[in-house]
Amino acid sequence: MKLGFIGGGNMAAAIIGGLLHQGYRPSAIAVVEPLAERRAWLSHEFGVAAEEHAATAAGADVIVLAVKPQQLKDVLASLPALQARQLVLSVAAGIRSPDISRWLGGHAAVARAMPNIPALVGEGVTGLYAQSGVSTAQRDMAHHVMTAVGSVVWVEDEAQIDAVTAISGSGPAYVFYFIEALEQAGRELGLSGETARHLALRTFLGASSLATKDGAPPNELRARVTSRGGTTEQGIQALEDAGVRAAIVRAARSAAIRAQEMGDHFGQA
Repeated sequence: MKLGFIGGGNMAAAIIGGLLHQGYRPSAIAVVEPLAERRAWLSHEFGVAAEEHAATAAGADVIVLAVKPQQLKDVLASLPALQARQLVLSVAAGIRSPDISRWLGGHAAVARAMPNIPALVGEGVTGLYAQSGVSTAQRDMAHHVMTAVGSVVWVEDEAQIDAVTAISGSGPAYVFYFIEALEQAGRELGLSGETARHLALRTFLGASSLATKDGAPPNELRARVTSRGGTTEQGIQALEDAGVRAAIVRAARSAAIRAQEMGDHFGQA
């Protein structure tokens, strides 16, 4: 399977690095990147071919669209006509597959991926959606590409990609926000900045790992930590009184609405 990346930014680099780590051959990967300095870095770092013109990737079995949403229509216009066997896999946020297909002159084999920023360290989770014109073999290709940077979940309704965006795409920012708050609280309680940050980071890492390995529902895990009349119960009550749970849900809903708006906006072109 030959891969062509259009766009050589951080997400493309993460996927390429993950594929190579799994034993993929650099000679099977080509990258289209307009910045000369970035092309040089990609070639040096990964040993892949990196060129300026979109036609470089046009013959690949899977063409990964890893450019900014506002650039995508013009990029697709520079591609020659594609063959039915070629899968177009977009990681560009917000742009829906029917619009990509339309800009490609009706090309049917289009799939969308919504990875998140932990993909940069191989710990991402990606939501995947495929149009009906994508074959089983092509779905397997998309799955293989994205598991290079973490786990994958498939959705059968493209509208659910907006929900994926709100939960896992934007979700790391919510986690970083909470880490910031815990770190601030630690400093205000007299800990050094270094100690407060270490405690906050390791607490999130450990709790997430426990939840993943244990498999119990989060409310059950929380109950194990929350002794009646104890310190944790007092802290949880303060969060409930402040409406933190409702605020997190509102944040995710707002992110999903914005994802829908982006799809409407970019698809008008």
